[in-house]
Amino acid sequence: MFVFAGSLSFKGIMKVIYIDADACSVKKETYKVAERWQWSVVVVANQYIQTPRSDLIRCVTVDKGDDVADDWIADRCEPGDVVITNDIPLAARCLDKEVRVLGQKGKEFNSDSIGDALASRELAQNLREMGVMTGGPKPMEPKDRSRYLGKLDEILVALGREFKSEMGA
Repeated sequence: MFVFAGSLSFKGIMKVIYIDADACSVKKETYKVAERWQWSVVVVANQYIQTPRSDLIRCVTVDKGDDVADDWIADRCEPGDVVITNDIPLAARCLDKEVRVLGQKGKEFNSDSIGDALASRELAQNLREMGVMTGGPKPMEPKDRSRYLGKLDEILVALGREFKSEMGA
């Protein structure tokens, strides 16, 4: 079961950015870019997350549990949408649906890179289980946020152009 914080009725054609929000550190940056380009943002987490007051931004609270938020996003995203996540299996599922997927540090996942990312994730998990590797990813740095903002902007512009050309505009 999930709970909406507000309505999901959007004006015109729905262009959606889904944020896998439980551990996302670039929500504010995403809101800023989405407002500029008039994209809807759906923040998905298994606890309520405060979002800015905007007709374009909504929070969806899903049940607690492994992959519940991931499943919600993967079930609803469609070609032309954007998913913000560092979760590699979720990225793979979304890419299968022809969705653009962007990591928090500005790296876009694509069909060429997802296989290596899945293999690296598996290797790192095995090394952690063996005690060979400890710790997680490096913390966010200002250059990561800048790269993220630039890449998200680039993706939204490209999708906007594709949409206009499909509509004959």
